[in-house]
Amino acid sequence: MDQNAEILKNATRGSLKIIEQEREKEIISRRFGLTGSRETLEQIGEMLSITRERVRQLEKAILIHLRVSAEEGQIPELAPAEKILIRNLTEMGRVARLDALADKVYGREATAVEKAGINFIATFSNSLTVVDENDSFYQAIGITDYGDSLAIRTRADEIVAVIRKNKEPMALDQLDNVLNYEHPDHIKAVASISKQLASLNGVWGLAKWPSVNPKNIRDKIFVILETHKEPMHFSDIAKEIKGSNFKRKNVTVQAIHNELIKDHRFVLIGRGIYALSTWGYKKGTISEIIVGILERAGKPLSREEIVKQVLRVRKVKETTILLNLQNKKLFKKVDRNSFYLA
Repeated sequence: MDQNAEILKNATRGSLKIIEQEREKEIISRRFGLTGSRETLEQIGEMLSITRERVRQLEKAILIHLRVSAEEGQIPELAPAEKILIRNLTEMGRVARLDALADKVYGREATAVEKAGINFIATFSNSLTVVDENDSFYQAIGITDYGDSLAIRTRADEIVAVIRKNKEPMALDQLDNVLNYEHPDHIKAVASISKQLASLNGVWGLAKWPSVNPKNIRDKIFVILETHKEPMHFSDIAKEIKGSNFKRKNVTVQAIHNELIKDHRFVLIGRGIYALSTWGYKKGTISEIIVGILERAGKPLSREEIVKQVLRVRKVKETTILLNLQNKKLFKKVDRNSFYLA
């Protein structure tokens, strides 16, 4: 990967040599952050004692000059750099977020200056397309043959629309059945540049959905239970979170238990065992559960039937249910084996 670094560095140097005026080199270097952090038009204007608009005009003119020079083959160092970027983009699905592309090219976490160099090269390369960052998209680079910035953003918005219409997360194979792509990896690549989308455990959904983008402990608990699709003890939930792919997963068992108690989505159905309310479980004591069962039945039920129905929604011992049935303020016996509400 050291060879890649040298080739990309040479491409940046060779491109800057095309710019004759030192002031223009300064502008483009500062705007892209080629020597440090990126600077705004206002910051550069103040430093050079020119207006913000003048900086913008000069930047535009410089990039046009670089684009023409690249097209005419006047930057010999550019072609090897383009080859590296295109090869990596092809492996990543033809388009990728700048951060991800830079890390792949360098074989490690790329520095801000290294990312800036790739972004700079791609901006005037005729073989590469830049998707600028805004509220809806991450900074991204694509292969020009695959489409310009508008085409890439349109594809990403199409994926968003399909998932929104589905109203729940979708796997890549599901998206591939709906969309017209050569390979599911291409869908993944395009989806990854959208700030409106997020993925977790192989499925894609809207970034605002906790199931794919859990932002707090409660959401992470929900994802774990939803993934396992069965009730779990709070200590097991804590273990699953610690072994998950979540961004922040260093949580205590006590913190998990506290959140389970507070959130209406989680129902205690046994000693330390919780389930999702969406599975049909409801909060309440064993006595309250029995009351609900008898109210819905509208007639006396046998001891066996009551026990059977309680065990559908609670993980408790049969003796616990029978003890609750002895509450004479709530339940009356019809005969030796049947009960109704007092």
